[in-house]
Parts: sequence; structure tokens; C-alpha cells
Amino acid sequence: MLAAAAAAAARASRGLSSWLPQTVPLRGSHWQTSLLALRASLPTRAQPKKKKKVDLKREQAQKDRMKKKIKKLEKLAPEMIPIEDFIPPVKYSDNNRVRSLPPLSFEETERRVLLMKKWCVFKQKQDKAEKKAIQTLVEAQQEALKELRLESEELYQAAIRRDEGLFPFERDGPNYTPPLPGYDPPEGKCIDITKVYTQ
Repeated sequence: MLAAAAAAAARASRGLSSWLPQTVPLRGSHWQTSLLALRASLPTRAQPKKKKKVDLKREQAQKDRMKKKIKKLEKLAPEMIPIEDFIPPVKYSDNNRVRSLPPLSFEETERRVLLMKKWCVFKQKQDKAEKKAIQTLVEAQQEALKELRLESEELYQAAIRRDEGLFPFERDGPNYTPPLPGYDPPEGKCIDITKVYTQ
């Protein structure tokens, strides 16, 4: 009877061997769990790694070097980023590059001086004439407003009222380069050559 039971248990254990633990605990003690219950094994721990020995002198020397570098950087003034637009190229600042002009004759020099004097006299007369014309127009306007006020106060108030439609004033004047009819400008391309500076 016992042999038959042992053989049945062996056959059953072979069928459940895929999901049951290989080592079957004995049922002789009251605290052992069932064969069908989950079992948690103790975690296996690896051997702890040996800590590297820290060289205190070397670490202190490294900290001292970093402190010296920081102090040196604090003493130095911050580097200014140059504005290249204000710096002319070297080829334009060459002192040997002098434009040679032919010397003027005495007659040509005198002619230019007299021409400049005549031009100054002409512009002075033109300025005086413009100021006189403006002053005459302002006086005539003030006189007309006085006469209008004597005639009708309502018309006078309407005359001195600000014209709101006068501004904004837009006008298309002559251009230095007038547009060409039917001209299709090329799109072109832009190459960014801006230098990047790091502090």
C-alpha cells in the first residue's frame, strides 16, 4: 500500500516539476508551507566591492589648484567682445595708400574761390527773401483774422480751428533710383559670418 502511494506521488511530482520547486520540503514541521504555495528564497548578495583608497594629499592638492585658478580668473578683467563694425580693415588704414591728385593752377584756384563767394552771396539773398515772404504772409493772415473777427465770431472760430485731415501727410517724391518697369529682382542668399565669442 505504501509502495503504491509512493509511486503515485513520484508520478505526480514528475508532472508538476515544471512549476514546483525542485527541492521538496518535508511535511514534518508545522511552520513549513504547502507544496502548492509560493516560496520566497533569501536574496543572494554579491561580494561587496572594495573601496578605493582615497589619497588625501592628492585630493587636497587638486582642491588647492582649483582655488588658485578661481582666484586668477577673479583678478583678470572680463574680456570685452570687439565690435568689428567700428574697426576698419587693415588694408584701409595703410599710410602709404595716398591718392595722388594733380596740382591746381593759380587761375583754377582763384576761379573756385570766387565761385564759392558768389554761391554764399546767392544763398544769403535767397534765405532773406524766403524769411521776408513768410513774415509778409503771417502778417497778412493775422490782419485777415482780425477783420474776420470783427465781422463774425463764429466764422473766426471756424477759421482758427485745427484741420484734422491735414496730417498724416504723405507724399511720393522723386527717387534716386526709380524702379524699372517689369524688373524681377533676384532673391539672393545671405551667409551669416557672425563670430561667436565665449567669455
